[in-house]
Amino acid sequence: MIGIPSRALLANRAALAMENLALRQQLAVLERSVKRPALRSRDRIFWTWLSRLWNGWRAALLIVKPETVIQWHRQGFRLYWRWKSRRRKTGRPKIKREIRDLIRRLSRENPIWGVPRIQAELRLLGQDVAESTIAQYLDRTGKPSSFPRQRPGK
Repeated sequence: MIGIPSRALLANRAALAMENLALRQQLAVLERSVKRPALRSRDRIFWTWLSRLWNGWRAALLIVKPETVIQWHRQGFRLYWRWKSRRRKTGRPKIKREIRDLIRRLSRENPIWGVPRIQAELRLLGQDVAESTIAQYLDRTGKPSSFPRQRPGK
């Protein structure tokens, strides 16, 4: 160590040890006087983080047990994976109301048009909608009576 006298280095270490001793004594008083200290989320996160970075973290604990810190870490791990594997919206996105109304209007105003024709008209307007979606929103009351009804079994 060039430029730093060994006496100054030892004085700094002694001061650090005394400060550590004073802090530990204050924590011992706190531990005796308070049955259960109120810890915040940031305190839990700090100790969980510290336990991952420092091997000697167990010896420095006075307020909580080391098992508690490990339990916090496990809880955080479970919360992370619950969030990561949460259920997201499934299926196709909903069709805009204007498109649904347009499909109904086209089928009402043009009763002989089928699903493929309405789909072609919508494509001309720049809307790409699946046949099954169009069939779902067709106005079924607009069919003329001249179309023969299909009987089951024939």
